[in-house]
Amino acid sequence: MRFLLLGLCLLGYTQVFAGERLTIAAASDLRYALDDIVAEYRQQEPDARIDVVYGSSGKMTSQITHGAPYDLFFSADIRYPQQLFEAGLTTSEPVPYARGRIVLWSTRLDAAELTLEDLPELDLQRIAIAQPSHAPYGARAKEALISAGVWDAVKPKLVYGENIAHTAQMVQSGAADIGIIALSLALFPELATDGHYLIPEEGHQPLIQGYVTTQKAVDKPLADRFRRYLQTQAAHGILDKYGFTLE
Repeated sequence: MRFLLLGLCLLGYTQVFAGERLTIAAASDLRYALDDIVAEYRQQEPDARIDVVYGSSGKMTSQITHGAPYDLFFSADIRYPQQLFEAGLTTSEPVPYARGRIVLWSTRLDAAELTLEDLPELDLQRIAIAQPSHAPYGARAKEALISAGVWDAVKPKLVYGENIAHTAQMVQSGAADIGIIALSLALFPELATDGHYLIPEEGHQPLIQGYVTTQKAVDKPLADRFRRYLQTQAAHGILDKYGFTLE
């Protein structure tokens, strides 16, 4: 009887462990890198249920503020999770995980041969950037265009993506001739072109990215295990592959 009870207890523990679920809100520049990280994590914990919702950092911050059931939040700008921490909506302070970079990217032109200063001289109908009001990559794109002295010249041609992944889709589909997108997206094999122009950081504020655990994950051990996995060399290797470093 004692062994039977022990077996039932272990079975119950296994079922609870296997049924754990994690919901992650993530900036869309992480779409490919985080998908790869989650896939690798499932190799060691196949039954883990991890759902990732991608979008703009600003809008996701608003959603979390209003009670959205996200357990972890990966933001393209660490200032957003810092706001949540200061509002008492997280279990700890934000942890920086990468430094975002922006690039000039096109499927029609050889962007590697261009700079921001070239944009006013080109025969372009539309130039895509993410919406600066709520997408950190859009805010940095605007800063870079202003710093390059071409904002006023290109502003009539700008079209705005809801987030940085949407911005890349606009360029990929031909809805825009060229765009300023995340380096991480430009490095994804399916989006790879002849090249891209890495925009100097001197022209915009640093894009320090960070993640945080929300109060929704207080009783979710899976959130802690996944956070620990993010500190492994395997996870860091995937981030490096997509141009995410803290250097």
